[in-house]
Amino acid sequence: MNIAFLIGRIIFAAFWLMSPSNHFMELNHMSGYAKAKGVPFPKLAVAGTGVLLLLGGASGLLGVCPTVGIILLIVFMLGTTFPMHNFWAVADPQMKQADMINFLKNTALVGALLMLLAIPQPWPFSLASR
Repeated sequence: MNIAFLIGRIIFAAFWLMSPSNHFMELNHMSGYAKAKGVPFPKLAVAGTGVLLLLGGASGLLGVCPTVGIILLIVFMLGTTFPMHNFWAVADPQMKQADMINFLKNTALVGALLMLLAIPQPWPFSLASR
């Protein structure tokens, strides 16, 4: 089971670690979209969420301070899901469905993150020790 947990942890962390580069390399494009969604201080928000993704994903991958990493990812999810995927305020049916799918995916990811908090620490094969 420890190997299965490690493989799952690598896959799960890779999901989070694939996005931060876009937050920094596509900052203007992503902040324009965030601005269109009504996010205050969009450049700062996009850069800040990139940091949350990077730190949270690295924490999960390495098993270093996983509680802190999970909390960072939950903060990211709660801070971005509601303004960016507000399907209830979208008129176009295709955009509404896309936003609803992403909203539901994000809420499921928050559920998974909360479950990870229940796993005893240090995690198997982590770089951290008690």
